[in-house]
Amino acid sequence: MKFGKASDLSSIHFELPLDPLANRSRLDRYELGADGERPNIFIGATGWSMKKWVGKWYPDKTKTADYLKHYGEQFNTIELNTTHYRIPDAETIRRWYETVPADFRFCPKVPQSISHRNDFGMNGGELQQFVGSLDGLKEKMGCAFVQLPPYFGADRLRQLESFLDRWPRLLPLAVEVRHESWFADPFATEALMDALASRQIAAVITDVAGRRDVLHNYITAPRTMIRFVGNGLIPTDYSRMKEWADKLKEWNLPETYFFPHQPDNILSPDASAWFSQHLSAMNFATVRGPSEWAGPEQMSLF
Repeated sequence: MKFGKASDLSSIHFELPLDPLANRSRLDRYELGADGERPNIFIGATGWSMKKWVGKWYPDKTKTADYLKHYGEQFNTIELNTTHYRIPDAETIRRWYETVPADFRFCPKVPQSISHRNDFGMNGGELQQFVGSLDGLKEKMGCAFVQLPPYFGADRLRQLESFLDRWPRLLPLAVEVRHESWFADPFATEALMDALASRQIAAVITDVAGRRDVLHNYITAPRTMIRFVGNGLIPTDYSRMKEWADKLKEWNLPETYFFPHQPDNILSPDASAWFSQHLSAMNFATVRGPSEWAGPEQMSLF
């Protein structure tokens, strides 16, 4: 993930910001009660086609065609970037659905033919086509997300609202904005978050070194999506994930989608494994994360 990449980390403060005042009233509506319900925290990477995971996270000699199967055994969600470039056909969706376990949730990125068009694909039929394709994911559909282009500024809020009003209310969605104008003006920030909250659409939170403004901590839906960008598993990666674990416990939301990015995604399973183990030790949420492949000798003992 190149967005917000910083070459010098020495002067960056990685602490989470204070929650905005609006969070309290929204959390009163969204957070789970005290009747034994546990938050579901889904942890995943940005793709399954990683040859360098073979032998460590996938079994030795895993074939490319089996990558998704083993990915689903290790992770329980995915930031599905492939849909950003093309709308999958019904057969592809069916294969994805049948390959992963029952607790797996897909988080497809809205195609750029929608997110990067002035009409958000509404006039050409792309929006209807994409939404229709997601029906095949059934209960394994997690939360779609739209990543607006970097030039999409706060002056285009009405255009965004028009798109959001066309999005099916029963299909979970998260929105990621990147233009500085959304965060430079607090009135623009509040206007965006109010627009999302009124439709129960999540605001993507991006925790990345070079753009601390997009780390906003707003809750606008019964779920949140966090794109966590690490720096090669240096000590601050772990302290930041620990702080996120504490925050998720505090928020107590029904669903969280947490995607640990690492350089070239090689170390994403390592970060995911640490985070899931840390959350499991805190014992407040339902969570599943990867573990290193034990090998045929060790596996045979079980």
